[in-house]
Amino acid sequence: MEYLLPALLLAVIAVAMITSASDRRSKALDRRLQRLERKVDLLLAEAGVQEPEDPRLAEIDDLLARGKKIQAIKVHRELTGSGLVEAKEEIERRMR
Repeated sequence: MEYLLPALLLAVIAVAMITSASDRRSKALDRRLQRLERKVDLLLAEAGVQEPEDPRLAEIDDLLARGKKIQAIKVHRELTGSGLVEAKEEIERRMR
C-alpha cells in the first residue's frame, strides 16, 4: 500500500509529460499548416487563379440572407471541420 501512492504519482506525471509533448507537436504542426496555407494563397493570387467555391457554401449564403448567423456558423463547421473561431471569422467575412 505504501508503494501505491508514489507509483500513482509517477503515472500521473508521465501522462502529463506525454500530453504536454503531444500538445507542443500539435501546435507546431498547426503553425506550419497556417504558413503553408498563406503561401498557397499568395501563389494563387499571384497566378490570378481563384479557388473554386464549394457549391455547398450556397446554403451558408442562404442562411446569412435570412439573418441566421449562428446556423451559418454551424453549417460552416460541419462542411469544413473548422473550429468555432475560424468559422465565425469566415462567416463574418462572407457577410461583408
